[in-house]
Amino acid sequence: MNKNSSNIMALAPNTSNKRETVCIFGTGDFGRALGHKMIQSGYPIVFGSRSTQKSSLIPNDAEVLSHAEAAQKAAIIIIAIQRQHYNFLTPLAEILHGKVLVDISNNLKINQYPESNAEYLAQLVPGAKVVKAFNTVSAWALQSGTLDASRQVFVCGDDMEAKQMVMDIVRALGLTPLDQGSLLAAQEIENYPLQLFPMWKLPILLSLGLTAFFFFYCLTRDIIYPYVYENEDFSFFIAISIPNRICPVLALILLALVYLPGVLAAIIQLYRGTKYRRFPDWLDKWMLCRKQLGLVALAFASLHVLYTLVIPIRSFVRWRISSSTVSQALNNKTEPLNNTYAWLSDSYLALGILGFFLFVLLGITSLPSVSNNVNWREFRFVQSKLGYLTLVLCTAHTLVYGGNRFLNPSSYRWYLPNAYMLSLIVPCIVLVVKFVLVFPCLDKPLTRIRQGWERNPKYSE
Repeated sequence: MNKNSSNIMALAPNTSNKRETVCIFGTGDFGRALGHKMIQSGYPIVFGSRSTQKSSLIPNDAEVLSHAEAAQKAAIIIIAIQRQHYNFLTPLAEILHGKVLVDISNNLKINQYPESNAEYLAQLVPGAKVVKAFNTVSAWALQSGTLDASRQVFVCGDDMEAKQMVMDIVRALGLTPLDQGSLLAAQEIENYPLQLFPMWKLPILLSLGLTAFFFFYCLTRDIIYPYVYENEDFSFFIAISIPNRICPVLALILLALVYLPGVLAAIIQLYRGTKYRRFPDWLDKWMLCRKQLGLVALAFASLHVLYTLVIPIRSFVRWRISSSTVSQALNNKTEPLNNTYAWLSDSYLALGILGFFLFVLLGITSLPSVSNNVNWREFRFVQSKLGYLTLVLCTAHTLVYGGNRFLNPSSYRWYLPNAYMLSLIVPCIVLVVKFVLVFPCLDKPLTRIRQGWERNPKYSE
C-alpha cells in the first residue's frame, strides 16, 4: 500500500513549482520573442508599454499594462529597450526599488559608451538589483527555436540572489547560463556579440597574407619565368595548378604553426624555471587561436585533395599523356617501369592519405559535441600525440614528393626554390625542437616545472 501511495504521489502534479510572473518592458521584436518563449516555458508574462492597447503581435496569453502597473505585478523586470530610452525609468525608481532589472541591450559598436548599459541602468535606478543577461541570444533564434548556435547566455550582476533568479529563468528556457561574475563584466558581455569571429581574426589574416605571398611567388616561377625565357604560355595554371601548389603549402605551414607556440612555451618555461609567470601577450593570443589555425589548415588540405582528384581530367594532363603515348609509338620504344620512382610515388600518396586521415580526425575531435564526450587525457592524446604524428606524416609526404629536387639546379628559377621547399622550414624546425625536448635531460625538468616545481621561486612573481 505504501508503495502504491508513493507512486500516486509521484504522478501527482507539483503545484508548488508554479512560475512567478515576469514583467517585460518593451514590445519590440526581442521583447515579444522572449515573452513568447517564456510563456511556452510556463511563466505568466505581463508587458509594460506606453500604449496599453494590445497588438496582434503580442502573445495571446500575455497582459499589456502601463509601465508602473506592470512593474507592480512582478519581482523580475526584463528591460527590452535601447539605452537611449532608459530615462523613463527614473520616475519609476520607487516602484522598481528592490526589484530585479534584467538588462538585455546591445550597442552598435564596441565600447560605445564609457560604462556598460547595465552599469548605466544601475546608476539610473540605484535601488534595483541589475543583472545583465540574454544579450547574446537573437530574437530570430527565440522565435524559430533554433537555439543550438546561441545556447549559452552570459549572466553577471552584483547581487547573487538576483543573479540566481535570472539563471533559473535561463535554464527554464532550455539555455545554458554562464556566470561571468559582477556587473563589471557587463562591458565585455555587451562587446561580445559585436565581435566578428574574434578568435578567427589572426588565422584568417595570416592565411590570406600567406595565400597572397605564395600566389605571386608561384606566378613568378611557374608562369612569368617560362614566358620570359622559354616563350611558353602557362597562364592557365592560375585555375588549377597554382591553387594546388598553394593549398598544401599553407596546410602544412598552418599545421606547424599550431604546434610551434607549444614548443616556444616549453623553451620559455625551461629558461625561467617556473610555470607561474605569464607568457608574452603575443604568445598567449597565439596559443588561444590554435584550434582555429588547425581548422583553417584542414580547409586548405581538403581543397588540396579536391584539386588533386581533378588532375586526370584536366586538358593539359590528357594532352601530355597522349603526346607521350604517340611519341613512344612513333619511336617504337616503351619506357620500362622505374621501380624506384614507383616506390617513391606510392609512398608519397600513402603518406598523404594517412596524414589527411589524421588531419580530419583532429578536426572532428576539436568539435565541442565530440570533445565533450572524451576525458582530458583522451583529448590531449589525440590533439598532441596524434597531432605531431600528423605533422610528421604531412612533412614526410612533402619531402618524398620533391626530396630529389633540392639539389637539382633546374628546380631554382631566378634562384627561387619551389614553394613546397619553403613550406618545409617551419615544420622541420618544430619537429627538430620537439625531438630535442623529448630527451630525458630536458623532458624531466620540464615535467617537474609543469607540476609546480620552481627552480628560482623568487623570480616567479
